[in-house]
Amino acid sequence: MDQRKEQIGRLSKEISISAPQIEKVIQLLDEGNTVPFIARYRKEMTGALDEVQIKDIADKWDYLLNLENRKEEVLRLIEEQGKLTDELKTSITAAAKLQTIEDLYRPFRQKRSTRATKAKEKGLEPLAEWLLHASPEENIKEKAAEFISEEKGVESAADAIAGAQDIIAEMIADDAKIREYIRNQTMRNGKIISKVKKQELDEKGVFEMYYDYEEPVSKIVPHRILALNRGEKEEILRVSIQPDQEQILAELKRKRIKYPNAQISIEVEAAVEDSYKRLIHPSIEREIRNELTEKAENQAIHIFSENLKNLLLQAPLKGKKVLGVDPAYRTGCKLAVVDETGKMLHIAVIYPHTTSDPSKAAAIFRKVVQDFDIELVAIGNGTASRETEQFVAEQLKQVDREVYYLIVNEAGASVYSASDVAREEFPDLQVEERSAVSIARRLQDPLAELVKIDPKSVGVGQYQHDVSQKKLNESLTFVVETAVNKVGVNVNTASPSLLQYVAGLSKTVAQNIVKARDEAGKFESRTQLKKIPRLGAKTYEQCIGFLRIAEGKNPLDRTAIHPENYKDVEKMLDSAGFTKKAIGSDELKEAIIQKTPEQWAEETNIGIHTMRDIIEALIRPGRDPRDELDKPLLKQDVLKMEDLSPGMELQGTVRNVVDFGAFVDIGVKQDGLVHISKLKKGFVKHPLDVVALGDVVTVWIEQVDVKKGRIALTMLQPKDQTS
Repeated sequence: MDQRKEQIGRLSKEISISAPQIEKVIQLLDEGNTVPFIARYRKEMTGALDEVQIKDIADKWDYLLNLENRKEEVLRLIEEQGKLTDELKTSITAAAKLQTIEDLYRPFRQKRSTRATKAKEKGLEPLAEWLLHASPEENIKEKAAEFISEEKGVESAADAIAGAQDIIAEMIADDAKIREYIRNQTMRNGKIISKVKKQELDEKGVFEMYYDYEEPVSKIVPHRILALNRGEKEEILRVSIQPDQEQILAELKRKRIKYPNAQISIEVEAAVEDSYKRLIHPSIEREIRNELTEKAENQAIHIFSENLKNLLLQAPLKGKKVLGVDPAYRTGCKLAVVDETGKMLHIAVIYPHTTSDPSKAAAIFRKVVQDFDIELVAIGNGTASRETEQFVAEQLKQVDREVYYLIVNEAGASVYSASDVAREEFPDLQVEERSAVSIARRLQDPLAELVKIDPKSVGVGQYQHDVSQKKLNESLTFVVETAVNKVGVNVNTASPSLLQYVAGLSKTVAQNIVKARDEAGKFESRTQLKKIPRLGAKTYEQCIGFLRIAEGKNPLDRTAIHPENYKDVEKMLDSAGFTKKAIGSDELKEAIIQKTPEQWAEETNIGIHTMRDIIEALIRPGRDPRDELDKPLLKQDVLKMEDLSPGMELQGTVRNVVDFGAFVDIGVKQDGLVHISKLKKGFVKHPLDVVALGDVVTVWIEQVDVKKGRIALTMLQPKDQTS
């Protein structure tokens, strides 16, 4: 128990969250509660920690448990060898990192056959010990001659000395303190160097800046590490770490050589140099490269996760009839009409780009817009997107009412269209037709549509194929779960793809819910879900607050209030002089705000954090947190790259955020880049501190290169640029 308290205390200092809060989170997780449920419905217990903080506690606690398990295993293995000293036991017990434990265990690990193990088999270990401690006047050759043995394969004094040196080299390489010193020294003062290896493999010159490149290990940024790794993997680059070798060798000799100027020390000095160059440096280089890669991967996964979160939580355009357009040249543009609920009404194909007479395509397009009262046109941003945009803009000018269009990021639409989910949903449609439906729906409700796609396919990552896929999948799944539970789900309209991300629900239970809905009709009460196969009491507790019933028997079922609080909420409403039917009314709002949340909490015996959420739910029962975000920019006309000129002010939508800046869609074929230095006045640690995917921002054109298709943008106002 003391050890657990000590671990929680250590974790508390590391992440600046109080020990009691951490203790409660661990307890709740151990009881089988999900992260979204704890974050939303156990705020009193955790002090209102959010999902990210709770997940961080869970991950770091797992690391600490693995650390303790490894300590126990290493202590047992060393003790079995009869070599566990009190000092070593104390060092292992106090270790705070897995790397430290592995360094301490290294001398005791069962080794494959090495030069040192072979020398030990020849009986040369005593000579190695003698060499390390011999006084200057002793004769090394005479001593070495004592170990000559034809039987053991030691044919000369020189052979004996060479074997002893191999043993000393491995002994030094296995010293935990020496390894830690060299690792720290290399991290602080080393350089990462890359040279071109096979330039012919780099046809487009993607890695040209790294053909002859060096940078301090301590300063290299994550995206450059991943770029170097990719160049090395593709055999275009040769990457290495160059430490301050002279300084390291000088320190090793100081530690290991008793009599620096003595003849006897020449042999030890050779062993020290061999130890460093042959054994320690390659090993430490691998460790540092792995550590740098892990940090870079974590950063890339963080960027991807933040971008995905903001993509999923983009403001929906509700209640609009949308025409989705999947652009193409030869195979034609696929059109899909969806009604206000996302139901597919009509499919068509037009050929505006591959015929000398596009008037037929124009007539079909305008007829669809008129016949179905289309309010918005969503155009995918793939092949032929800008030509299709030109066509759409021209046709909409001929419609006698205002119809807007916008370009929708269709990344992953083809993945969805060919998936089992899409085939099940639209068995009679072709792949491209399904894609047009998906593009239209992405506009109406990005979250509901994007959950059908593997998160890695949504096109908002940075080096996502170069990172640990297991860690990436875990992180992205967590992001999707957090987004879905933050918004809440209408249980009577949600797809199995959406339901499976609700706290506590599995893919099977999600399918069982939809099956029950299809067979028996809409759910009228949250309690009906208790009858769903494989949805037990614990699952019901975890998921039910996130599942909403818009027009059910109990008005509380359409809110984010958990059924465990229904009785107290009903007393609260009764105290205010209202029934549940008044939820969302101005009259109820006026009555509730007559008292403070603290007063209501005291009166009902509900915790203050939960009470604030309850009041919000009673006042705005159908609130969607996405409604408060920037709405997508709607367009009526086309802008070409040639129309741009330096200094021009435009509005654009942030499409991707990376380590070095943000890509902004300003309505031309190519997204423009706002470099990190141009995001705002003053120092910016990371672009995510200033912008997020989906933000609508004001930018100014800095530079346009039509030939290369590059646009440099700035978010610094002209007065800030000159000051």
